[in-house]
Amino acid sequence: MNSAESFSASYAEARVKFREAASAAGGALEAIANPNRGPDGGELATDVAWFGPRTAEKVLVMVSGTHGVEGFCGSGAQVDWLTRGEAASLPSGTAALLVHAINPYGFAWLRRVTEENIDLNRNWLDFAQPTPENPGYDALADAAVPAEWTHESQRASAAVLRDYGGKHGPLALQQALSGGQYRHPKGVFYGGTGPSWAHRTQAAIYAGYLGQAGKIAIIDYHTGLGPWGYAEPIMSDPAGSPGFRRGQAWFGAAITTPLDGSSTSAVTAGDNLTAAPVLLAHAEVTGIALEYGVKALAEVFLALRADAWLHAYGDPTSPEAAAIKSQIRAAFYGDADDWKGMVAGQSLTATRQAVAGLQRA
Repeated sequence: MNSAESFSASYAEARVKFREAASAAGGALEAIANPNRGPDGGELATDVAWFGPRTAEKVLVMVSGTHGVEGFCGSGAQVDWLTRGEAASLPSGTAALLVHAINPYGFAWLRRVTEENIDLNRNWLDFAQPTPENPGYDALADAAVPAEWTHESQRASAAVLRDYGGKHGPLALQQALSGGQYRHPKGVFYGGTGPSWAHRTQAAIYAGYLGQAGKIAIIDYHTGLGPWGYAEPIMSDPAGSPGFRRGQAWFGAAITTPLDGSSTSAVTAGDNLTAAPVLLAHAEVTGIALEYGVKALAEVFLALRADAWLHAYGDPTSPEAAAIKSQIRAAFYGDADDWKGMVAGQSLTATRQAVAGLQRA
C-alpha cells in the first residue's frame, strides 16, 4: 500500500482500514461505541489499538479525529504508520496506543465539532470553575453564525467581521473567533458547559491504558491552518518551559506555541494537550499537534460558519446541504496524492522522533 492508499473517502471506510491494519499489525483492539449514528445510519465508534507490552513504561500515543472532519488526515497517518510495520520496530519496553476517531460523530458527519456542537479542543476545562470570557466573540456572535444563510446575510456578516478585523487587526479577529467561547451553543468554537462524550471517552482511554507509563509522547493530528501540506508542530507548553525544551530536543527547532505568537493557531482555552499532563500527572508527557495546511484561513472560517448554520438552523440531510458538506470537507482534507504523501511523510518523521525521544534518559 502506498501512502495515498492509507487515506479514505469516508469515516466508515477509514474505520475499516484502521481496524484491518491494526489487526494485521498484531494490535489489541477495542471499540467504544458512540450513542449516535452517522448520516448513513451506520454505527459510530472510537477504536483503540495497543501495540507492545501492557506494562510498557514508554508509550507513543497517536490521536486522530479530535476535530471530526480533520480525521481524514489523522486516520490516514495512523494507517500508513501501521502498514509500514512501525509497530514491529518499537524498542523494547516501548508501546504504542493509537486512538482512531476520538470524535467519530464529527468525522462521519463532516463536522469539526462533536454531537453537542462542542469543539473538543476547547472542552478540556474544570467546569466547576468559571469558564473563560471572550468579549470579542460575544460582539461577533450574530455575524459568526447568522440565523439565515443567504447571499445577503453572508455579505452582511462578512462586513461585520471585516470591520472588526479592520479596527482590531486580523490576529485579534482570529483570536475572537477561534480562541474558544462558552456562551453561544450554536456558534463556532463553542467549548460547552461540561465534558462532552469524546472528552469523557478520551479521559477513560488514558486512564485505562496509560496508568503504568512513566514517559508518554502524544501526537494529535489536525488540519486547517498553514500552507498546503505543511505540518506545523505545535506545543501547548510555554516557550522556554521544560516541556517545550524537550519538544525542541525531540522534534527540532520548528516547534511553535500559540503562547508566544509563533504559531498559526490562536491561543486556545481547554485544549487536550494542556489537559494531558493533568490527566497523566504520574508521567512525563511530551505532546505536539501536527497541524497540516489545506486552504486559506478565510475559506476555512467560511466553511465552518456555513456548517454551523446548517446544523443550527438548516437541514443537514437536505439536498442543499451537499454543497456545504463539500465545502467543509475540502477545507480540512487535501484530497490529493501530493498532500497525502506530505501528511504521511511528516507524520512518519514525527513518530520516529517521538519514539527516539522516549528512549532518552
